[in-house]
Amino acid sequence: MNTITSFIKNNKAISWVLGFQLFRLILLPFMGLMPQDAYYYLYGQNLSLSYFDHPGMIGYCLRIFTDIFGQTVFVVKLTDFVITSLTLFSFYKLASYFLSKQKVENAIVLLASTLFISILSFNSTPDVPLLLFWTLSIICLYKAIFEEKKWYWIFGGIAMGLAFNSKYTALVLQIGLILFVIFSNKHRKLLLSPWFWFCLILSVAITFPVWYWNYQNEFASFAFQSSERTSSISEFKLNPSFFFGAIGHQLFLLLPVLFLVFITFTFKFIKRALLKFKLPPTKTLFLLAFFIPTFVGFFSLTPIYWVKLNWMMPSYITGIILAGMFINKKLLKIQVIFSVVFHVLIALQILFYLIPIKSDDTWVGWKELAIETEKLQEEYTNSFVFSDDNYKTSACLNFYMDDKVYAQNIIGLPALHFDYLGDDLSTLNGKNAIFIDSDKRFKNKDKKGENHPKIDHYFDKVTELTPIIIKRNGKEIRKYWVFYCENYKSNALTSHK
Repeated sequence: MNTITSFIKNNKAISWVLGFQLFRLILLPFMGLMPQDAYYYLYGQNLSLSYFDHPGMIGYCLRIFTDIFGQTVFVVKLTDFVITSLTLFSFYKLASYFLSKQKVENAIVLLASTLFISILSFNSTPDVPLLLFWTLSIICLYKAIFEEKKWYWIFGGIAMGLAFNSKYTALVLQIGLILFVIFSNKHRKLLLSPWFWFCLILSVAITFPVWYWNYQNEFASFAFQSSERTSSISEFKLNPSFFFGAIGHQLFLLLPVLFLVFITFTFKFIKRALLKFKLPPTKTLFLLAFFIPTFVGFFSLTPIYWVKLNWMMPSYITGIILAGMFINKKLLKIQVIFSVVFHVLIALQILFYLIPIKSDDTWVGWKELAIETEKLQEEYTNSFVFSDDNYKTSACLNFYMDDKVYAQNIIGLPALHFDYLGDDLSTLNGKNAIFIDSDKRFKNKDKKGENHPKIDHYFDKVTELTPIIIKRNGKEIRKYWVFYCENYKSNALTSHK
């Protein structure tokens, strides 16, 4: 006992970090399946060089963990928790290259206290492995550049490639490296170094699986990720709600103190560069090279485009190290207080579901829905199941049910990676189906009273059944409309698209 007390007293920062991680670990068994968990688990169960909407790293990680430890919701969550814990450890190592011992401790507490680390620890997304490989990439590049350890150019290239194989946002790593070398007077000579160029070429070579999958599939993933967003940005319509929404997201993910520190030092460095034509010291410039393009770059789009809350996450790694240079004990204490309060509220929501979530992005009710759906299949034999919400209901039911569950490609609509699972829908011809449609707002237990407009093209007859009502602790919390569809005709796919 005295040993533990002594450790806590002498290592307050590490104790806070361990405390936050222990808190998250304790909550894991109480977290239900999220649609993202189920969808990326589906990736891992259908191994491929890459996938329609993202590269496959998160799917591969989930496949490894679930094959070893079992295919349970807890193991899925444990995958995210372990990888994010490795990110925290890697960050601590990275921060030690730039900060004094006290400021390193401040930085690691700042990172561990954020809500975005909790999100990464609880929910499977491509950002989970991205943040780990992003951090490892910067560690390797630091050692290659500042310690002149040439082998780390190779390790850095591999890490950057693996980051890209996690999420396309990782392309900013190469951009940041090139910008640093160009703007650093001391290191501009690296432009003539074969090691520098070998690192970049190797990082591209590691991404070959993603490129080859896209080549095989008419570059569908690259088109999906770029075309719609490019067209939206090119319209250049100002929308203040996008800007203030982005601020709200960042305040939530980082908490107010850290976000305001980010804004303060960003303004300070940019003002000095533009008005005084003065760049910061070399190591600070290195950190900014992996912060400014992502954080400022995406923020600059917010007045005209809806920037998702997780797009700026990679910038937090070097951004928090920079924040550690400026933040004082008083501000750090306020940050921790904010964090504790928010995490307690999150724990209450997870445990007791105090506030109903009017969305399919929830961790409650999926297992119960699967049980009720299987009962319907027993009643309506020889029926397959499908849904229409891109991936969420279909992925969650696939996780829990033995029979395959289909998405909206059944009725000729784009269905993300469900379109690339190799399903021959003609084998379903003549079968009946159960169509599940969630009522996100759930105001009453009434039937919907109308069919999906496309369903009638693919089935001879559609009958609405009694809705499925999901309860928790005796309280009705979710509702699903159910339709029984008779005699499927896949050839309608070509005539009614």
